[in-house]
Amino acid sequence: MAAPTFPQYQDQFRQYQIRSWQPSDRQAAGEVIATVLAEYGLGWEPHRSDRDALEVETHYWRTGGEFWVVLDGETLVGTAGYYPAHRGEKAVDIRKMYLLPMARGQGLGRYLLGQLESSIQRNGFRHIWVETASVLKEAVQLYETSGYQPADGVETPRCDRIYQKILTIS
Repeated sequence: MAAPTFPQYQDQFRQYQIRSWQPSDRQAAGEVIATVLAEYGLGWEPHRSDRDALEVETHYWRTGGEFWVVLDGETLVGTAGYYPAHRGEKAVDIRKMYLLPMARGQGLGRYLLGQLESSIQRNGFRHIWVETASVLKEAVQLYETSGYQPADGVETPRCDRIYQKILTIS
């Protein structure tokens, strides 16, 4: 049986390497997400809302999505991904965009969001959805200043905000 193939992405922002998630990243990626959630008083839900971060092969790769990690040297400091959504034709949900405090405040989040949008567009998707929680003030500000519009239809119990953005066809 041939080895499974998955999307390959690699990029650099300042000292940070952004690349496609690999199975060996499973535990560290989960720890980053759990750490950021705890920082904001939100719970890590590995059997519900956060299951996709532990089952990347099923939730991202097999559905046509991508899941990336951000490294500072050998240390995993962030995650981000998207997968097709049932919210309309050519729609995706951005998921698990988290950065540890040491990686914030340098423009990395905005850069990462832009790279996700570029990849989403290259892969033929046009409509982006993202759910977040009001306590994640930096995320809310990032989406609101990046052209995302408030919407209705929150599906994740921990989230109380949802945004959408329609990409222009170039």
